[in-house]
Amino acid sequence: MRLVQVAKILGIGGQELRKELLEVDFGVRPTDREVADNLAMGIIRFVARKRNIKIDLENIEGLKGEKPDTGAVEEDKEAEAEPADATSETEKKSKPENLNVLRKLTLENVPKEAIDRQKEALKKQKPKTREEMEQQRVESKILQKIEKKSLSGNQEQIKTKTGVIALPPQISVKEFAEKSGIQVPKVISALMKNGVLATINQQIDFETATIVAMELGVAVQREAGAVSVEALLRNDLKELTIEDDPSHLLPRAPIVTVMGHVDHGKTAILDAIRQTNVVAGEAGGITQHIGAYQVVHEGKPVTFIDTPGHEAFTAMRARGAQLTDIAILVVSAEEGVKPTTIEAINHAKDADVPILVALNKIDRPNADLERVKGELAGQGLQPEDWGGKVPMIPCSAHTKAGIPELVEHILLMAEMEELKANPGRPAIATVIESHLDRTKGPLATIIVNTGTLHHGDLIGCGGSSGKVKAIMDSDGKRIPDIGPSGPGVISGFDALPGVGDILQVFASEKALRNYLEAFKTARGMRGKQTFADLVSRLTEGKLSQLKIILKTDAQGSLESIQEALKKLITDQVQPKVIHAAIGDITESDVMMASAGGAIVVGFNVDSPGPVMKTADREGVKIKHYDIIYKLLEDLEMLLKGLVEPVEEEKVTGHLEIRGVFFTKGGEQIVGGKVTDGSMKRTPFRLMRGGALAGTGRITSLKHVEKDIKEAKEGMECGMRVTTSAPIMAGDVIEGYTKEFKTA
Repeated sequence: MRLVQVAKILGIGGQELRKELLEVDFGVRPTDREVADNLAMGIIRFVARKRNIKIDLENIEGLKGEKPDTGAVEEDKEAEAEPADATSETEKKSKPENLNVLRKLTLENVPKEAIDRQKEALKKQKPKTREEMEQQRVESKILQKIEKKSLSGNQEQIKTKTGVIALPPQISVKEFAEKSGIQVPKVISALMKNGVLATINQQIDFETATIVAMELGVAVQREAGAVSVEALLRNDLKELTIEDDPSHLLPRAPIVTVMGHVDHGKTAILDAIRQTNVVAGEAGGITQHIGAYQVVHEGKPVTFIDTPGHEAFTAMRARGAQLTDIAILVVSAEEGVKPTTIEAINHAKDADVPILVALNKIDRPNADLERVKGELAGQGLQPEDWGGKVPMIPCSAHTKAGIPELVEHILLMAEMEELKANPGRPAIATVIESHLDRTKGPLATIIVNTGTLHHGDLIGCGGSSGKVKAIMDSDGKRIPDIGPSGPGVISGFDALPGVGDILQVFASEKALRNYLEAFKTARGMRGKQTFADLVSRLTEGKLSQLKIILKTDAQGSLESIQEALKKLITDQVQPKVIHAAIGDITESDVMMASAGGAIVVGFNVDSPGPVMKTADREGVKIKHYDIIYKLLEDLEMLLKGLVEPVEEEKVTGHLEIRGVFFTKGGEQIVGGKVTDGSMKRTPFRLMRGGALAGTGRITSLKHVEKDIKEAKEGMECGMRVTTSAPIMAGDVIEGYTKEFKTA
């Protein structure tokens, strides 16, 4: 359809229409006079909706078939024509009537038969002069160009072996069109029908691309090894490393974390296993950083993470426990269970990691294995030789006694876990330590979860990125790559990655840029879980456990509160004390609560200023009590979902619905204008004629082509919402926030 006709249908001038097309990039160039019919219909709907113009769609369908007025052109031709003789009169009669001389012609419109005829004609021609030879050569080149252009009218689909197009988590409209073999205007038109106003270079996510592909009759699947930004933000390794094809999975080495109390011999045991001397180089015999090493026992590799044993590194140990397959708890056969031992046990239990106990220092004269086993049983670790399920291996790092049995138990437990990964896919890895080196720049110690990391790979890790410049093993030797479960130190980051960040390999610079942009947007929208969120989830019955870190002033108080909490189990929720100790609340307690999604409860103890700042930063609630019955009463109310917080509701703004673009199940995509206040990703009430028509939640906001966190007064925006109520044009969405304030 010609743009002049589009302007005529809308009742506006051609220049006005071009201004509208400049504001929203429909892929129409300034020199274009015609656009595809489906794109023209989309433009008409968009402008009509924006300007509140009423359009009769049936008349539009009729106009689409109209021919432009060519009378003036025909008159000019007749005026220039010479007097016609009999032959020319015959030719005029044989000419087709209603010739559309203003029709836009492109190289793609040339029929194949015409190209073949012209080829034959060129072959028959016998040039005599140099000028004729040159003319024939030029004509031949032009013909080749026409043939190539004509045959490339539809791009060839880039498919996998199964015939399905593989798409990354984020892809531009142009790239999607190239991969699917669909023309860009058709893709943009399909997006518009689903409520997405996209330009040719705009990024769309995999879910949106899937909807468009279904409409256009194209089968798609997620690209192998591709991971969404949301999954990276959640740091859920099970989701990140999932494989579509189990046939690609191969056995991998177990990742083992060595945990325990300070000076109980963790590093000494690891040193005995790998037959190196790390202990001698450490200050005061205390591990200063998390180290990762891989050893081979009878041809089978095992990866070890050596975590520091003192409380200053609680946050790193919490990360390590979530990464590992097996936790080795090193306990001195002399000293037995210590506070840090209990903390390590609680970390491993909360992360649901199998525990193997190494009873070290059995060569000492004061070693008492039975006493230590009893102390461990008191912490819920029942020894196998007592009828329990926790293997406990007596050993000595000094004499090497029991070390082979310890490694054999690790391999046996790993075999039972059936650990597998795909070494052929792009790597996913976890950062367990990072630091800035004066000569090498940012360095990160990583463990590969799945795939293989190669020298030169493009990587993104949290907000940092780069290209792998060097890979070093635990001995500092350069290696070309790291496979699944392999540890290593890598360089090449543009900024220092954080401990616990997930590293991903990207196929191109463009894919990496798209990831960084999406990660920045998603991270800005994501906030820490607050105590109000916890209360809301308990009230709605979405939680089955309330995790608690309990600190008291005395052992008697600790035991009595724990016993009382066991009686507070309800039908829906039960309390779970993941850590209990005597003393003031520390930053270690806060970090454990942050890692485990718990609250901190203190009885007759204090929380220093820095601890409270850490709690605010991590979104952890600390509750102080000096009366036991008040503590139990509050927790009981919380467990039953009967806590009565002071509920404060604040209306954030109103939006008038201008159009509904997509509806599927309980999800809808709508567009409108903010009349007052602002719209954010909040709950909303749907108002129709001043009455309540339903409720829902805004899940995403877009303005033209960008994801936004907030749409302010006067802005037009698109929204993805979840609601069971059907939304109609003219409805008003009232956004609001709800806060719970508790004592």
